[in-house]
Amino acid sequence: MTLYSVYQRQDRAPAAVADRFSWFAAILPPVYALVHGLWLMLLGWIVAVIAVGVLGWYGGGEAAFWTYILCAILIGLEAGTFHRRALLHRGWQHAGDYFAAEQDLAIVEALKRK
Repeated sequence: MTLYSVYQRQDRAPAAVADRFSWFAAILPPVYALVHGLWLMLLGWIVAVIAVGVLGWYGGGEAAFWTYILCAILIGLEAGTFHRRALLHRGWQHAGDYFAAEQDLAIVEALKRK
């Protein structure tokens, strides 16, 4: 069971965001950001990659590698938070948090309680 945050908007179908580690966001952060329209996350990732490159230049390649791995883990852990914040910023309303086995089941549970 996963905890899902469900968001609703008048002109759209409800959206559910899982509160779990995202391998997609950890392995391909810029693609994840583009798919979900997370422009600030993309900008932050670009700044982090530049900082890791500078660290690699001055601190060595191994320090840069492990710093990038830690950044990727952090992005994977916080991907749901980035997505939830973006939905709230775009005018979506939080409809509740639901435990469900799948994203669709969380949306159905939110609609039943509406």
